[in-house]
Amino acid sequence: MEEILAALPRQQHPDLLVGMETADDAGVYRLSSEIALIQTVDFFTPIVNDPYLFGQIAAANALSDVYAMGGRPLTAMNILCVSLKMVAKEDLAAILRGGIDKIHEAGALLVGGHSVEDQELKYGLSVTGIVHPDRILTNAGAQVGDSLILTKPLGTGVLATASKGRLASPAVEQQAADLMRTLNRIPDDVLASGTIHAATDITGFGFLGHALEMAKGSQVVLTVFASQVPVLAAALEFAAMGLIPAGSFANRRFCEHHLQVSSGVKPLLLDLLSDTQTNGGLLLAVAPAAAPHIVRRFQEEGLAATAIVGAVTAPGPGVIRVEP
Repeated sequence: MEEILAALPRQQHPDLLVGMETADDAGVYRLSSEIALIQTVDFFTPIVNDPYLFGQIAAANALSDVYAMGGRPLTAMNILCVSLKMVAKEDLAAILRGGIDKIHEAGALLVGGHSVEDQELKYGLSVTGIVHPDRILTNAGAQVGDSLILTKPLGTGVLATASKGRLASPAVEQQAADLMRTLNRIPDDVLASGTIHAATDITGFGFLGHALEMAKGSQVVLTVFASQVPVLAAALEFAAMGLIPAGSFANRRFCEHHLQVSSGVKPLLLDLLSDTQTNGGLLLAVAPAAAPHIVRRFQEEGLAATAIVGAVTAPGPGVIRVEP
């Protein structure tokens, strides 16, 4: 897809602040000196059996792109692909109810949507948000010396694979679902402090893929300490059994020419650093003096696993060093 998009004509406009040229999470267009518009869209097939949970996860995942840009969601529109012959109306209602409940939790409004007939169920949102033009977070602002913070543990891709194989317990499945439906909202006081220099959310490309986008966009070297990265205990167990999603291997191949891995890094941890995530946590590059406070604030907001996982250690062409 990157190759196809590269062939499209480049767009330039003085008010287009973030467009397709970078691998950022959303587009940003300036409306005035005080307000810029954030626009994003995301939808996918069910990853859990419970329709209400699916609706919540899909909505939280779409809303996450606005948070990753430092913005506040305002409105959302449903995107639904469904065959009414194959999906019960009660299940469909539960999916949409899950979506609107998560939209309201974010302080936004559902204002409409669009549906098409499709043999494979898909659901998600188009989301519009706002941000001050001078306070946009992108993946290109990381500075040498910054600390790297991850706000959610890795491993939901492995757990989804285990769940499909009916190996995960209901408790483990619930733990993964709870993580995926948790909003990635950044505390207001942290945003206002101006100490976050770069941000992205961890989704389908895994931690390494999205960290590489930050490293390339910022032209820096990121050093990640694998043992400090929060990981779900059950995911480690299932990964040791070989339950690694195919997408994880693709993520590793995508990054391999930009990776420098120490011999002391455990292979299982490297697998989980490549694990595909759905509404994973935020990866933040922050002023080092502010890092402990930012970690504490996210923990106070319910993201207990938030941790400092590395640092921006040098200028460079976009490299990730993984240390034990």
